[in-house]
Amino acid sequence: MVIFLNFTYKEAVDYIEEIPKFTSKNKLEHTRECLRRLGDPQKNFRVIHVAGTNGKGSVCAFLTSVLREAGYSCGLFTSPHLVTINERFQINEEVIGNQAFVSAFQKVKQLSDELVEEGSYHPTYFEFLFLMGMVIFAEAGVEFVTLETGLGGRLDATNSIEDPLLCVITSISLDHQQYLGDTVSQIAGEKAGIIKPGIPVVYDGNSKEAAEVIARHAQQLHSPAFAVTEEFCSLHTSGTQGLTFSVDIPYYRGQVFSIPFIARYQMMNSALALKALEILSVRLTFTMDAVHRGLARTRWQGRMEMVLPRVVVDGAHNEDGVARFVETACHFQQDYSITLLFSAVDDKDYRDMIREMCEKISFAHVITTSVGGYRAVPAEELAEIFRELGCGGAEAYDSVSQAFEAARSRQGNGMLFCVGSLYLVGAIKEYLRTIEGETVKAD
Repeated sequence: MVIFLNFTYKEAVDYIEEIPKFTSKNKLEHTRECLRRLGDPQKNFRVIHVAGTNGKGSVCAFLTSVLREAGYSCGLFTSPHLVTINERFQINEEVIGNQAFVSAFQKVKQLSDELVEEGSYHPTYFEFLFLMGMVIFAEAGVEFVTLETGLGGRLDATNSIEDPLLCVITSISLDHQQYLGDTVSQIAGEKAGIIKPGIPVVYDGNSKEAAEVIARHAQQLHSPAFAVTEEFCSLHTSGTQGLTFSVDIPYYRGQVFSIPFIARYQMMNSALALKALEILSVRLTFTMDAVHRGLARTRWQGRMEMVLPRVVVDGAHNEDGVARFVETACHFQQDYSITLLFSAVDDKDYRDMIREMCEKISFAHVITTSVGGYRAVPAEELAEIFRELGCGGAEAYDSVSQAFEAARSRQGNGMLFCVGSLYLVGAIKEYLRTIEGETVKAD
């Protein structure tokens, strides 16, 4: 394809951010046609396809890290991004540079222009980024791509991949009901839509309701299905540096693994990755040492991530995510005072989120702030809910930077958890990068 366009990085990003204003959801046939016209870049590598409500990004990160330690070249496609849009594309665990971003953008933009001229459909925001990712990874020559779905699974643009090496479905709970259904069973049906005939699927079997739907779907497609539950995991140690644990999977008998995450739910995500790797071991070559190193060196932004000593950011923003945060905070409040920095957007059940936190965690301090643009909930409104539920000293700051500095000043020798929205996580990480940049300049 000859490229006649000439965009700067900023112009490319600005164009992509405007896409939601002039497109609507397209059918998978449209995405497959776009791939065909781009030269079927997805046929240049093997795909591990991951869906789920919570944990899918972490599972992608675990798998990618182990494959990298085993010597394979890997692409990683995830969403959403926290600070820069480039974060959605990683090659060998490094975020792509602006030049690679613009190069892929121009190819997809030219295709989009051709489609519009023909009276066809412009790719959606997520579809555009997915197509860019396939171009980026093909041009980089990676051997594998770990591919995270955007929303759902069955109708997701990533489901245009017709022959993945393996599918993984993480925990399923109520989220995005307006798109995916009002029950866990309905949502599980959407997620199970990524399963392909005869392709193995590893899935979270903790919810009987979801597990039955996934198992039935796999059986109909004659796909080998492997359920993993929390009973597979045995915690050995837990602290601010991470966890050690073992799994009840014969392939890993006698092995004790370490992960650099403080949340116990990451054992379950690790177990899903470990089961997937066991299945892949029939076709791929990697040592047990590579598995250990890969898990221990995994990095994943915004999910119980320690960004400063005893300062944790977590994008928990739905029922299951909040329950997992509460579980983690309850564990650490035995040894540390807990300060909370909280924000949420208005399409989430933030009142119920706050109620669950206040019922189970004794906060030393609560700070609220406002994030999310037009979906933002005023900081004072959030603080007032905390006060009504027993946190009388809750303070509100409109600025994330002011809120974060206030929370840090209240933290003392305790732990600070910044929770409630990925927008909050992104804003804090951007603020920390700004501080770091100013420090470098000062030096």
